[in-house]
Amino acid sequence: MKTKAIRLYGKKDLRLEEFELPLIGSDEILAHVISDSICMSSYKAAGQGSDHKRVPGNISKEPVIIGHEFCGVIKEVGKKWQKKYQPGDKFSIQPALNYEHGPVGILSAPGYSYRYLGGDATMVIIPDEVMTHDCLLPYRGEGYFPASLSEPMSCIIGAFHASYHTRAGSYVHEMGIKKNGSMAILAGAGPMGLGAIDYALHGPDRPSLLVVTDIDDARLDRAKSLFPVKNAEDHGVKLFYTNTKKLQNPVSEMRILSGKDGFDDVMVFAPVRPVVEQADALLGRDGCLNFFAGPTDPEFRAELNFYNVHYNAAHITGTSGGNTDDMKESLALMAKDKIRPQVMVTHIGGLDAVIETTLNLPAIPGGKKLIYNNISLTLTAIDSFPQAGNNNPLFKNLSEITDRNNGLWSLEAEEYLLKNAPGI
Repeated sequence: MKTKAIRLYGKKDLRLEEFELPLIGSDEILAHVISDSICMSSYKAAGQGSDHKRVPGNISKEPVIIGHEFCGVIKEVGKKWQKKYQPGDKFSIQPALNYEHGPVGILSAPGYSYRYLGGDATMVIIPDEVMTHDCLLPYRGEGYFPASLSEPMSCIIGAFHASYHTRAGSYVHEMGIKKNGSMAILAGAGPMGLGAIDYALHGPDRPSLLVVTDIDDARLDRAKSLFPVKNAEDHGVKLFYTNTKKLQNPVSEMRILSGKDGFDDVMVFAPVRPVVEQADALLGRDGCLNFFAGPTDPEFRAELNFYNVHYNAAHITGTSGGNTDDMKESLALMAKDKIRPQVMVTHIGGLDAVIETTLNLPAIPGGKKLIYNNISLTLTAIDSFPQAGNNNPLFKNLSEITDRNNGLWSLEAEEYLLKNAPGI
């Protein structure tokens, strides 16, 4: 069985290649990958090569397939797993296997560490450890792209679960954001911030007050159009959008918005020192600062008010991804149409767009870049469909579809693309 895949050979050395996959073993699964969402983690892995903790040291001779936010269809199942998985089943994969005998030990993960398993490929072989660790997850919703976005959404869900609070006189941590409490999402109008707003409004535990900040009016306006204040009120959440760049004293003015002396939960969605320090200053008693954004600088630091740590029970947490339970929750919410991961998507492309997109990801504006592995298509912003449609009927029709969906990617758009785009 041949596959086409993006393989990593070294620092910034990505190659689109066609090669033969070996026959699967009795404990393996052959799968057809349909979609993958490109993550900043792939950019970091491509830039660092074998210096990355999840990437093996021998990739110059045994390259790995990149991509870890993917969805596909099972094609063939080895004897060991035939009672649990069937050909035709749709799936997503939790990449954090926590498998100590993987190619790079406990940090081994699909999309970083495996020769025949990654999201940027047409066909892949799923090894036994993925199933053994319950990381091959069924997707029972419609389409494919929602399951590709279940991994980034699980990171958001994991962050909400990792926040915690305490009670006076007790050392027990009550996990999760404070239900019906006050919450601020700082630098929250980017793609992951939009996912966090979605989960805060439609997840199982909601704040009663949510303040979303950014310093870009266009991003804030987009967030408002996707999550209107009135709709939030219908879900029992009082929602504010604030451009902190326009506030004379952001901390004092936002603390007034909290309705009390600070917020119960503050999430930071940009690894920027002033934003982190602002978050610290916004905490109320027993407030939890959740540092979501992953910095690229290993020496990144910010000041923390330790007086409040001691006397005001302020605390800090952070996560670098979701776990399997978070991903299962993400998939379940998507299948029930409770959350809309498409709010994160701003670009689509084919497998031949992956290399340039991955290597230049920080310089490409917008949100998630969604890849369809079996087609050939230049990375294209959804908001540029009308212009592209002047010379290409594919984009003309996609523009009409996205216009009917408030400018969002959709199941209808995906179905049309898969039927009409040129093959890779």
